[in-house]
Parts: sequence; C-alpha cells; structure tokens
Amino acid sequence: MSHNEELDQELTSDSCCENEGNKRKSHHPDKVKNNLVTRLNRIEGQVRGIKGLIEKDTYCDDVINQIAATQSALNSVARILLEGHMKSCVVERIQEGDFEVLDEVLVTIQKLMKK
Repeated sequence: MSHNEELDQELTSDSCCENEGNKRKSHHPDKVKNNLVTRLNRIEGQVRGIKGLIEKDTYCDDVINQIAATQSALNSVARILLEGHMKSCVVERIQEGDFEVLDEVLVTIQKLMKK
C-alpha cells in the first residue's frame, strides 16, 4: 500500500468534526495529525528560508520559485484537510440532514481557489 493510500484510509477511518458546546472541533488520527504537523514544520522552514533569501538580496526569480514551492506545499496541506473533511464531517452532516454543510464547503473551496 502506498503512502497516499495509507493516508486516504486514515482520513476515512476516524477523521471527524464534532461540536463541543458552541465550538466546532476536528479529530484527526495521530498518523494524519503527525503528517500535517511535519508538512507545516517544513513549510515554516521554507518561509524562514525565503526571508533569508530576501535579506541576502537573492535574485528575484529564485525567491519567487521558492515562494511558489511553499504555496504548493500549503495547498497540499489544505487538500489533505479538505479530503478528510469531505469524507467524514460533510458526509456525516448530510446523513444527519444538515445540507447547509454543502454551502460551507463550497465557500471554502472558493477561498482555496482564489489566487
């Protein structure tokens, strides 16, 4: 089984949003959460690297390429979260008759697609 297939299986097995009082929370399996945190740590390092490139007066095109790579990495984190959300939270809420969740997801997707 590939890494992506394992992650996909984890996303559908236990990733679920829940309400605690008036707060909405999500629960991700430890494997998924660790994967996301690792990716975000790498992205944090990329952002620090970009700052360093600017401080060193690095050629603009090289800096822009690093920014594009960082944006791609952030998009990857968002895709993982969105996939898990749709496969668990959204499906669950639809099954409960809460179709407002579709509008919520559409607004979120529109935000992700803005550039």
